[in-house]
Amino acid sequence: MADRAGSPSVADRAPSDGRITEYDRSHFAIYTRLLDAERAGASAEEMARNILGLDPGDDAERARRAVASHLERAHWMTVHGYRQLAAGRR
Repeated sequence: MADRAGSPSVADRAPSDGRITEYDRSHFAIYTRLLDAERAGASAEEMARNILGLDPGDDAERARRAVASHLERAHWMTVHGYRQLAAGRR
């Protein structure tokens, strides 16, 4: 499922599996953008609004949880997930 801009829809929580999922594959660009935004010092509110397409004003807790979860998964991808991608495993 995709949003109006063609980006994949964002779940409240990113996967926590020990292997790369289809969700990860379809959200790889979002993970990358979150890591870049974090490095640039963006706030969670900015990341929620500009990257995840969530309005923190509508549900601040959901937005915060989604950003934290997706950032955690993005970091997991840089430590563990990339090895699976390199090995061609699912």
